[in-house]
Amino acid sequence: MNLGYACINMQLSYPREWGGAPRGTKPITTNRSMIRRTFDQRGVAYASELALQNVKDLYKILEWNEANGFKFYRMSSNLFPWASEYDWNELPDIEAIREWLGRAGDFARQHGHRITSHPGPFNKLTSDKEGVIQNTITDLEVHGWIFDQMGLPRTPFAKINIHVGATYGDKQKACDNFCRNFERLSDAVKTRLTVENDDKASLYSTRELHELIYSRIGIPIVHDIHHHTLCTGGLSQEDAMRLAASTWGNVRPVVHYSQSRCIEYENPRIKPQAHSDCYWEYPETFGMDVDIMCEAKHKEIAVMKLLEIKNRRMS
Repeated sequence: MNLGYACINMQLSYPREWGGAPRGTKPITTNRSMIRRTFDQRGVAYASELALQNVKDLYKILEWNEANGFKFYRMSSNLFPWASEYDWNELPDIEAIREWLGRAGDFARQHGHRITSHPGPFNKLTSDKEGVIQNTITDLEVHGWIFDQMGLPRTPFAKINIHVGATYGDKQKACDNFCRNFERLSDAVKTRLTVENDDKASLYSTRELHELIYSRIGIPIVHDIHHHTLCTGGLSQEDAMRLAASTWGNVRPVVHYSQSRCIEYENPRIKPQAHSDCYWEYPETFGMDVDIMCEAKHKEIAVMKLLEIKNRRMS
């Protein structure tokens, strides 16, 4: 079992505030981007420059992860600013970018790191609108290309995780669309794609994902522990987690874990779906061997707190 964190390393991204580094220490981040107006003004060359800095810092983050005992990491989906607006070969730095992606992938493989991604909520293979589907396919293919450049396995071990999206008033029809549009994806994406249960009762529970998606196209289900408390599908936490774990074959399943911010701050006005900054309870995994992606806002700092909780519980 590994505990991981998502995208931002607080101590590296905010070295003075979180790492105690001296003034002038440069942040290490993979989220350099720009607004549309800047892209229109500075173009592909600047996007290429930012992407190269991002992938170089990706390597530095993996080095930090190895030095600090982190073997599970979710990569940012923002490595390439405005990636849908150009072809890879238009990037002036593409060869250097490929080299650094390859180095990062080699490092991960040599040290036994698991690397995953979680493209944004605008990805909706359930849509009836062809433009939405095309944009979703484009974005998912960016992730597949990046993972291929890194040499990551074409299995859910290197998962590309999304939510099914929306119901559009008809879950069966929406999931029919999802399964049909799934077939339009390349193998670089198909072999890695997973789906995650939602945090609203009107959307998709782990049980519904099993019945409407997995039973048809066989892609694994990522069970989110906090989401399940808000959308149970009539299953207990244990039964839902076991159902999701059964979809992974010989690949170790991933579960997501956060706690509710409204409980953390004792403020009922905060939406219960909001993720906490940190943790006060260690998750129950019912004896299953799973990797836990920790989605608290304090990232690796929160994971360290979670490990302290675990160690106290075991002592």
